[in-house]
Amino acid sequence: MSSAPSGPELLVSLSRDELAERLRALGQPAYRAAQILTWRFRKRVTTWEAMTDLPAGLRAELAGRFQLSSLEPLRKLGSTDTTQKLLFRLRDGQLIESVLIPASPALYGERSDRRTLCVSTQVGCAYGCKFCASGLDGFTRNLEPGEIVEQVLQAEAMSGERVDNLVFMGMGEPLANYPNLTRALAILNDTEWGVGIGARHITISTSGVVPRIRELAEQPLQVRLAVSLHGASDEVRGQIMPVNKRYNVATLMEACAHWHARKKQRLTFEYILIDGVNDQESEALALARHARPLEAKVNLIPYNTVEGLPWQRPPVERQEAFRAILKRGGVDATLRREKGHDIEAACGQLRRQVLARGPAEVC
Repeated sequence: MSSAPSGPELLVSLSRDELAERLRALGQPAYRAAQILTWRFRKRVTTWEAMTDLPAGLRAELAGRFQLSSLEPLRKLGSTDTTQKLLFRLRDGQLIESVLIPASPALYGERSDRRTLCVSTQVGCAYGCKFCASGLDGFTRNLEPGEIVEQVLQAEAMSGERVDNLVFMGMGEPLANYPNLTRALAILNDTEWGVGIGARHITISTSGVVPRIRELAEQPLQVRLAVSLHGASDEVRGQIMPVNKRYNVATLMEACAHWHARKKQRLTFEYILIDGVNDQESEALALARHARPLEAKVNLIPYNTVEGLPWQRPPVERQEAFRAILKRGGVDATLRREKGHDIEAACGQLRRQVLARGPAEVC
């Protein structure tokens, strides 16, 4: 496991108060922090020279102390459904992905003209879900707050479109990088000096890190929670999600009940349908028993094939039958025809391809 890259401090990792402290140490008034962050987050400038209301000498000094941008865009793949997959190189040479997704009102409950960005929080993943590409090469490191925040800035710059919703279900387990995640959330949410995305338009997805679910439930920020369940019984979930050995289904449901009691936001269960693995009638019935008392929505996702893994999606008829069981059980369930299947938009796939082929293939 590597540590965060060294070098100048990343500006977009800092809150306004933290930046004001740095500036006071340089003999500068605190109001300079608001000026600088307005330039970076509102006007989206990426050079110190563009911050024309700062003295030239200060700009030169700040350029040596703070880095304005740390993500180098390497590749953008476009899908026939307008999904865009973005690959970035970090300061230490590591690669991460983001996915810009067209409107998915069935999943996010948003207007049909909104754009959602799927954000990564780690390089790789240590949780080893058997169906996921992100963890195939193991875990390397946590992303800094600014590396999380900058995915939003870069996605908007590369697409020319406003990102309305954030979903933390890219590479990595968000709740395993909890301190950096919550710092990034504060910056992304702040409407005065930050990026300005409302908490109700931010979803945190987790494979089931129970202590952090409970901790997040006590935070005032009204973000949404999506639990990657993918198996409604210990027998099935334990086969494909190693986290279930530490936090079994019953323990996870207790944490979800705690969340449900504390938050106004609706809970979502993510459930990837895998042929012959978790698509049985018994799992659908068990899933309905879990979801109904929590008033949880179930988002069914046919498996997005990953090169090197044996899993396949069930036939359409079985997908529909699984959803019908949930509906009869009184559960709000949607069957999402996932975006970006033609560009292999599942988490970690593009990164693995580039790592395998080498930098000469990057374009």
